[in-house]
Amino acid sequence: MLTSRHLLGIEGLSKQEITAILDLSETYVRQNRQPNKHSNALNGLTQVNMFFEASTRTQSSFEIAGKRLGADVMNMAMQASSITKGETLIDTAMTLNAMHPDLLVVRHPHSGAVALLAEKVNCAVLNAGDGQHEHPTQALLDALTIRRAKGRLHRLTIAICGDIAHSRVARSNMFLLGKMENRVRLIGPRTLMPAGVDQLGVEVTDNMVEGLKGVDVVMMLRLQKERMDGGFIPSTREYYHRWGLDAAKLANAKPDAIVMHPGPMNRGVEIDGVLADDINRSVIQEQVEMGVAVRMAVMDLLARGLRRQEKDVMV
Repeated sequence: MLTSRHLLGIEGLSKQEITAILDLSETYVRQNRQPNKHSNALNGLTQVNMFFEASTRTQSSFEIAGKRLGADVMNMAMQASSITKGETLIDTAMTLNAMHPDLLVVRHPHSGAVALLAEKVNCAVLNAGDGQHEHPTQALLDALTIRRAKGRLHRLTIAICGDIAHSRVARSNMFLLGKMENRVRLIGPRTLMPAGVDQLGVEVTDNMVEGLKGVDVVMMLRLQKERMDGGFIPSTREYYHRWGLDAAKLANAKPDAIVMHPGPMNRGVEIDGVLADDINRSVIQEQVEMGVAVRMAVMDLLARGLRRQEKDVMV
């Protein structure tokens, strides 16, 4: 059981809660590989997906997860919503309250917007990514992928490479992997490192060859050009030459090191396409599969919390 009504970030989760989510996710991995993939964990509950930023992978994953758990799932088309007509986020929250949803899945371009909604609505809120703040279910699915590939989620050396500054995925993974007692190494150009990176309890380098030495996991990140206003990198060709992952650079990692990427990938910019498809090293497709299972587990646990609260009120 989660102690909080919402899942807004990894930072607020305990080590025990992370382990509980991953353990429950394992049962959903098995269920999702069966002919009958459905359960009744969210029967009678309404799930609303509000994506203020475009997303294929995350939104479809949450939709599939909710439907497999038996929820009534609604996707709100935010690009055509009242928000574009001038409605505030608070007004949207009040409108949602009047509809009595049970689970609200939100992705928003501004850091803190999901937490603000959580303060104003009467349902459980799940952060599907807010600005440069956090993306908790991505970090959880990454953790599950690592645990299954490596047999553990502690005392590993994990390199997170690329556009760290604009990545909420990197931020959530730093929180989670740190809590689980791993050694985290950030690799990328100094222009793409966040302010105060030296206080985050991680190793930092701009040299891929040095940074990848002896690592168990290589986690590549998308170059988020849409969040840049120029001047961060010399060119995509130079970026790939220095920080893109190819076989030569990966040779510095451990022989059994796995390669990860949260997607969508820019092949030939962050990662060599052949390497991304190498079934002996890449676990990128496994990450997508684990995403559905993790989101099912999180929504299951949040629903248990909702039902417990209802019982307490009745008593």
